[in-house]
Amino acid sequence: MTTVGVLAERDLWWTLETPVGTMVLVGTETALHQVLLPGLAAEARPRLDRALEARPAALAVAEDQLREYFAGERRQFELALDPAGTAFQRAAWFALGEIPYARTSTYAAQATRVGRPSAVRAVGAANGRNPLPIVLPCHRVIGSNGRLVGYAGGLELKQWLLDHERRVDGGAQ
Repeated sequence: MTTVGVLAERDLWWTLETPVGTMVLVGTETALHQVLLPGLAAEARPRLDRALEARPAALAVAEDQLREYFAGERRQFELALDPAGTAFQRAAWFALGEIPYARTSTYAAQATRVGRPSAVRAVGAANGRNPLPIVLPCHRVIGSNGRLVGYAGGLELKQWLLDHERRVDGGAQ
């Protein structure tokens, strides 16, 4: 079951049941602003109010594409995105979209992609605030030693997402 409502004045929200739990999509009629992962979605529920009747267009498209992702039918998202953040954060977040499906990269490589090779910690901090996880796949970023590090949804969810993509991709590393 899905629910839709208003978050703040301009943002609409829509719940989405997924194999990893209930997520909340936040945005407007024209753009997706945020994806709240399970657990984080539950924490936000007190702020979610005023149910709406109609499913907002941008959130409907995001819901459909996320369902396709979890079904193994989508590897790349084609959505209107408008995450709130600084210019550096937005650059770091959109650079995540360059990491191929079912592959991983490092914070150092991401810092190089945004033209700031010495900003590894800043990239890590930006990723920790990524408002569009899965869509802008910060779960594909790992430590330079190859270990899973930091994920707002928890390392278990990060591992699940990586395993899911590898299964869909036929065991890619």
